[in-house]
Amino acid sequence: MDKKIKQGDRVAKVIARAGFASRRAAEKIILDGRVAVNGKTILSAALNVKPTDKITIDEIILPTAPATRLWKYNKPVGLVTSEKDEKGRKVVFDNLPASLPRVLSVGRLDLNSEGLLLLTNDGVLKRKLELPSTGWTRKYRVRVNGEPSIKLLQPLMNGIIIDGEKFKPMTISIDRQQGANAWLTISIKEGKNREIRRALDHLGFKVNRLIRISYGPFRLEELKSGAVEEIRTGILKAQLGNLIELKEEEVNKTGSGFKKPLRRKKKMSDHLANPSKKITQFKVRNN
Repeated sequence: MDKKIKQGDRVAKVIARAGFASRRAAEKIILDGRVAVNGKTILSAALNVKPTDKITIDEIILPTAPATRLWKYNKPVGLVTSEKDEKGRKVVFDNLPASLPRVLSVGRLDLNSEGLLLLTNDGVLKRKLELPSTGWTRKYRVRVNGEPSIKLLQPLMNGIIIDGEKFKPMTISIDRQQGANAWLTISIKEGKNREIRRALDHLGFKVNRLIRISYGPFRLEELKSGAVEEIRTGILKAQLGNLIELKEEEVNKTGSGFKKPLRRKKKMSDHLANPSKKITQFKVRNN
């Protein structure tokens, strides 16, 4: 545990940084009595540890935290974003290359959604990237059944309350009406559970395709369905700034060599950037 862990870090944070579990999962592991510090079982996550402390989980020594890494994954439809599914459905982590280390997903995409899913080996980074306070925009291409108009979508752009839950304003553009369906581009900041589907359904529009095309500064680009691509550490440092701590010697590493590193200023191909190919577009943004 010698990777820039300050003295006095919470034990759950150290476990998460080692990539063993997310911070929330680490707290549950502690409450379950599976964690010991210097040979003594602990039952509270409210404990600070130093780099010299010995942490074990199920009597196995916690490994040294590896270098922080981040991958892009183009999630196909039909996979659950979970380590296991109680209904026996296929999960994202069973579909990843065997040579990929233990990773955690940054947020989720539901069973019938597809597109960009970020993966990391750093539980602390995962948590930071998921927080609404980070301010990252999630952008989606959405196909709905019906004929939406600016007037009909205005409640979502103003912010709406559904079943007592408040949804923050969305940025929406109507890209094309194509027969009985319409293509939209929707940007959100929060990423609540099934947020876009629930919001549109509330207005009477059924979503029949949903593709995440970007998450913060990272874009899906031309990554094929089911493919994984590691993001260069130098790009991580440039894009994430103080969200992560990287050693100087790590900054120029390319990582594991999974596929090709993220390219800069590369446009998405038509079938990803706009599966319906725009003819006319009306952009509406919040004031």
